[in-house]
Amino acid sequence: MFKNIKSDLPASIVVFFVALPLCLGIALASGAPLFSGLISGIVGGIIVGVLSGSKIGVSGPAAGLAAIVLTAIATLGSYENFLVAVVLGGVIQLLFGVLRAGIIGYYFPSSVIKGMLTGIGIIIILKQIPHFFGYDKAFTLFKVNGESTVAQFLNIFDHIQLGSTIVGLIGLAILLLWDKVLSKKGKIFQIIQGPLVAVVVGIIFFIITQSSGTLTIAQSHLVSVPVPEDITTFFGQFSLPNFSAISNPDVWIVAFTIALVASLETLLCVEATDKLDPHKNVTPTNRELLAQGTGNIISGMIGGLPITQVIVRSSANIQSGGRSKMSAIIHGFLLLISVMIIPKLLNMIPLSVLAAILLIVGYKLAKPALFKKMYDLGWKQWVPFNVTVFGIVFIDLLYGIGLGLAVGIIVILIKSYQNSHFLHIEDKSNGVQKMKMTLAEEVTFFNKGAILKELDRLPENSFLELDVRKTRFLDNDIIEILEDFAFKSKERNIDIKLISERGIVENPDSYIEFFKLRPKSA
Repeated sequence: MFKNIKSDLPASIVVFFVALPLCLGIALASGAPLFSGLISGIVGGIIVGVLSGSKIGVSGPAAGLAAIVLTAIATLGSYENFLVAVVLGGVIQLLFGVLRAGIIGYYFPSSVIKGMLTGIGIIIILKQIPHFFGYDKAFTLFKVNGESTVAQFLNIFDHIQLGSTIVGLIGLAILLLWDKVLSKKGKIFQIIQGPLVAVVVGIIFFIITQSSGTLTIAQSHLVSVPVPEDITTFFGQFSLPNFSAISNPDVWIVAFTIALVASLETLLCVEATDKLDPHKNVTPTNRELLAQGTGNIISGMIGGLPITQVIVRSSANIQSGGRSKMSAIIHGFLLLISVMIIPKLLNMIPLSVLAAILLIVGYKLAKPALFKKMYDLGWKQWVPFNVTVFGIVFIDLLYGIGLGLAVGIIVILIKSYQNSHFLHIEDKSNGVQKMKMTLAEEVTFFNKGAILKELDRLPENSFLELDVRKTRFLDNDIIEILEDFAFKSKERNIDIKLISERGIVENPDSYIEFFKLRPKSA
């Protein structure tokens, strides 16, 4: 494990610099105690890092779960009640791993997954706009106390805190400069990441303007993590779940939502990380679910946010030369040390700087270019994508995913309907119209409508060549349709030639008897 320490140690420092502001920022976006983001970062680094089979994946609090956490805390009434859902979500993830459900991600259409991430990105942006301007009232897309969306947005500008806004703009400029220009100029700008620089500048700004009056940033607009006096008070600041809420059905709904979305996000990140890995290591997905489930149980038990493997930290680890899981584990210990040693420094970070970091995170999840790309792929990608996005933004995440998945299934059914067979119409010969129908490799009851419609449209006094040589599976529903058509074809004077791997049959009397004699695979 320590043989790659020369590569893993520098990479772990980079990942720590990326993770620290993100842990705080995601907790802010989630409406949770800021300390909870650090707890989940520590657990994700140390516990999940040890148990995971991924060599370069890094786990921690995920922006993709921020919308769920924000809604769930309000629904369940307290953060302690929410922690019960996190623990149960971890148990469900363990069950997923035991049941070898690591392939679950492959059963969600990519349009729905992209829609989920885009919707989450939009929600993050909307929730961070007020914090960016030093205004702590939540912004929604609905009327609140008779106040429309536009009125809520304009109201932000009546409550702008000058100091918060200026340092937020400075932080945003630093992040954009780092991302677009400096990161390509030299390795030093890849080791020292933009979010860390933005946070350091934010702390310096706060110190300089502390007594300026106009630009002073109020305590309510700064990070607030507990400052322990000793090791006893440090451990005393961890929150414990309120297990008396376990009988609340809403807790179980939130738990299942966390388990499903966290597992999906993890599996998608695993796939993306393995593709980025220059050494092409393959992560065992079922083991990853077991590791994530264990991490979420521990995180929930001590007051942390839900955990997933995250692409931002994982890609930073890869780009910095991380070779083994030691880089993720060491970054977790660095987070733990920072919480114990420099909490007073953390409490000087303006929330508007964290909001600037999250605005960039949200934008990267919901890039306008992605909407164009999905549109260019055609309506079968565009419709499920947009249904998922709007469902998440205007209802909630679970409903949005459910609606997107339902539309995705309808699209699959339509495609299946269209692709069951190929009909070729030949020229008339001796007054008889000749047609050839070739059935697909697999024909199921989904294809009943298309085939039935095609057979009913065949003209009287015609000739049909039915080719099933490529068909490996033929549903009984389709065989029954062909059986009925054998009777109708005689009334309509349609001659049929059935071509199979066993030979040619002219005007078969019974398709049921014929297909009973075929090999089981057909």
